[in-house]
Amino acid sequence: MSDPSAAPEPNSYRPADVERAAQGCWERARAWEVSEDDARPKYFCLSMLPYPSGALHMGHVRNYTIGDVISRHKRMTGHNVLQPMGWDAFGLPAENAAIRNRTAPAKWTYANIDHMRDQLKMLGYAIDWSREFATCSPDYYVHEQRMFTRLMKKGLAYRRNAVVNWDPVDQTVLANEQVIDGRGWRSGAVVEKREIPQWFLRITDYAQELLDGLDALPGWPEAVKTMQRNWIGRSEGLEIQFRVDGEDAPLTVYTTRPDTLMGVTFISIAAEHPLALKAAQEDMKLAAFIDELRRGGVSEAELETQDRRGMATGLWAIHPVTGEDVPVYVANFVLMGYGTGAVMAVPAHDQRDWEFAKAHGLPVRPVIVPPAVRDALAEVIGDVAHDADPFQAALAGGSVDAYDTAAAVAVVRDYMDGIEQREAYTERGFLIDSGEYNGLDFDAAFDALATRLEGEGTGRRKVNFRLRDWGVSRQRYWGCPIPVVYCAACGALPVPEDQLPVVLPEDVADAFASGVVQSPIKADPEWRKTTCPQCGGAAERETDTFDTFMESSWYYARYTSPGAADMVDGRAKYWTPVDQYIGGIEHAILHLLYFRFYHKLLRDEGLVDSDEPAVNLLTQGMVIADTYYREDANGAKEWFNPADVEVERDERGRVTGAHLASDGQPVRVGGTEKMSKSKNNGVDPQAMVDRYGADTVRLFSMFASPPTLSLEWNEAGVEGMARFLRRVWRLVHDHAASLQAIGRPPAIDTTALTAPQKTLRRHLHETIQKVGDDYGRRHSFNTAIAALMELLNHVVKFDDASDAGRAVRHEALEAMVLMLNPVTPHACHALWQVLGHAEQVVDDVAFPAVDPTALVRDAVTLAVQVNGKLRGTIEVAADAAREAVEAAALAEPGVARVLEGLAVRKVIVVPGKIVNVVAG
Repeated sequence: MSDPSAAPEPNSYRPADVERAAQGCWERARAWEVSEDDARPKYFCLSMLPYPSGALHMGHVRNYTIGDVISRHKRMTGHNVLQPMGWDAFGLPAENAAIRNRTAPAKWTYANIDHMRDQLKMLGYAIDWSREFATCSPDYYVHEQRMFTRLMKKGLAYRRNAVVNWDPVDQTVLANEQVIDGRGWRSGAVVEKREIPQWFLRITDYAQELLDGLDALPGWPEAVKTMQRNWIGRSEGLEIQFRVDGEDAPLTVYTTRPDTLMGVTFISIAAEHPLALKAAQEDMKLAAFIDELRRGGVSEAELETQDRRGMATGLWAIHPVTGEDVPVYVANFVLMGYGTGAVMAVPAHDQRDWEFAKAHGLPVRPVIVPPAVRDALAEVIGDVAHDADPFQAALAGGSVDAYDTAAAVAVVRDYMDGIEQREAYTERGFLIDSGEYNGLDFDAAFDALATRLEGEGTGRRKVNFRLRDWGVSRQRYWGCPIPVVYCAACGALPVPEDQLPVVLPEDVADAFASGVVQSPIKADPEWRKTTCPQCGGAAERETDTFDTFMESSWYYARYTSPGAADMVDGRAKYWTPVDQYIGGIEHAILHLLYFRFYHKLLRDEGLVDSDEPAVNLLTQGMVIADTYYREDANGAKEWFNPADVEVERDERGRVTGAHLASDGQPVRVGGTEKMSKSKNNGVDPQAMVDRYGADTVRLFSMFASPPTLSLEWNEAGVEGMARFLRRVWRLVHDHAASLQAIGRPPAIDTTALTAPQKTLRRHLHETIQKVGDDYGRRHSFNTAIAALMELLNHVVKFDDASDAGRAVRHEALEAMVLMLNPVTPHACHALWQVLGHAEQVVDDVAFPAVDPTALVRDAVTLAVQVNGKLRGTIEVAADAAREAVEAAALAEPGVARVLEGLAVRKVIVVPGKIVNVVAG
């Protein structure tokens, strides 16, 4: 392994010195600070803001390098580029870290921000630091509080009791998306159900617009849009009322499958449903069962994996069509927060209902047959009118005219036995055992039943969404205080805008000194005490804080308007929407849906004038690395960092084993996984920059994989990038030395170039064309770098000391430095000066333009095949006549040798590509 710290040669590449000089120049010039400029097209490039954990990881490096390459390229193509940075500073991780370290979260957070800011600057990102903010600053969250009070007045923010996911370790509510396999996403604790007052935003009021808006985002990945469509979950169905014996109010259900209505054999209701709670007052066993269900989670994903548990309530509902009595059960898979909290159960056509029915001995009544069964039935009993229903005749075993009813019975019974013994049939088909609706397909049955139930007042057509309103209350300290006061006389009221911000106290070191979890603002009666803004009486502040997704839902807009008195000002309309947004696909729902929703709130307040927050979205892949571990007698694994492991390989480079460098003892080779603390396979960016330099780390992170795919960390690959940069450095310096000795070359006379000179210029301008497209349109940075490596090889091989030759080489090297600049800006800053531009900053130079005349080929190389086998190549004029191409192909020595003694039957010329000689 080479040692970059060895004594350097004169003019050798010394990354630390080069990077220090470039960064100092940028800082003195305030190079990346921008303002509105109508003379240039604007470009807002934004990477998702980091949580200030205290240290950058390689995922950060990759994410922010992608954004920086795009930003620098856009600046070089004449755009007014904004690339800002801030800190997603509130939240449980900081609070939990403060508890562990027995310090105040604010102190811990601000110290981490200072360190991470230095690390980002170390990597040379073209960030406008004048716009920096931390979301935990009152100067930031005051605007969020003001917006919330406005939303309260518009009815878009409201409070109600809700059954929530409660994390007993983190002592807070979790969104459904934060519950994984029944456990909290951070603590790993088993999640419980609790019913507590919560604040919500009416995102459901925007559900249809959020859904429709996805069609106007061609620059977003289809995977993200599909996830959002599924999460919004638009469905069209019927809301149906079942009367309940002894109850005044009907039991309302919503179904997207009204065609299965005749197959209802029971009703399932949530444990928190009013009917369930009422029945539990008379049934101690039911009360105990409901209490047990309340201790489970409330995420759909969790409920799908549970056993189907339930208990009869003793209540009976009346079927709205048949008048039959249908038992009502409390079931553990029905949520009060979804739909009406009640579900009509059709075991034959819903797998969850089927499993419940089997577990509780309830009937399974098939009322839908697949088209294939219907077709098979038609074959044995013929095409019979609905009033002589072939399905019912076959089921009953009776006679249908003269047809073979035994065969018909067999067809239907095979299908029904499949449902009875194996699983529900959940697809659409044709109705059976449904009286006057027999034989109808889904659409016809939907319309017929909707018409009937609407006419009788027991049902109505309804569009539903899976999307629920956004619960924004959290019960922990380190978050933005919700700006609400509670008055015994006046109720819940928004804090008047002139009293904002409600400041979260940061000097709480004593509260965290003991490691106690309780929120300091909940424990402090003086902080809670306030005055009612309406009646002037005694009141108390809300002690819940906002979900931290609130801060990250509008942060992009604040970047546009630093110092604005309101959330944003008129500058936001210049900069928004974001032109390029960059972040992980894991944020497709948790962040990106709220991000889109909040932009619409800003629009409706007149603060922005676009419908969507970002035009284009790039979701970068993970950074992955090998894992190594040892396992003790109890099966516990101890993970070792790859930097501490020496790997053994065979002659083909395949891994045969590994051992820990410190003790020489073997370790097991695990899989290649996402860099994480849990697997101890992270690579410290600081160590890599210290060893190789920031430009090399940036170069490897862009070259090793396309940006949307996972990047496998490989230090040998990093060394390869370091060698490439050193080759560029030496080549430019050698060329510059020749300029000092001989003088600058003359301007290129394109009419007097030799063939090799023309060839190098063609390679150069083909590379300019490709790299510009790869940076700007395709975001295929790895192929751009590969093209630049190939160009470097062409320049190295170009041996021409003439004036024209030096001029062509000079053009190639200048263009190469400009093309590399978005990826390796420090080295290019220095090399541009070496090439004679001491008074010019490379980032202010236009990206190289393609010379179309250089792309014209005077000659082309064609492969020549004989009977399909390659026998040689020829070089001919690009405009050579067919006859000349044939003659050159037949005269090629390798071809002529093979053709001895054979008759040429045909010569096929594919212009610009190949010549195929058919001989025999």
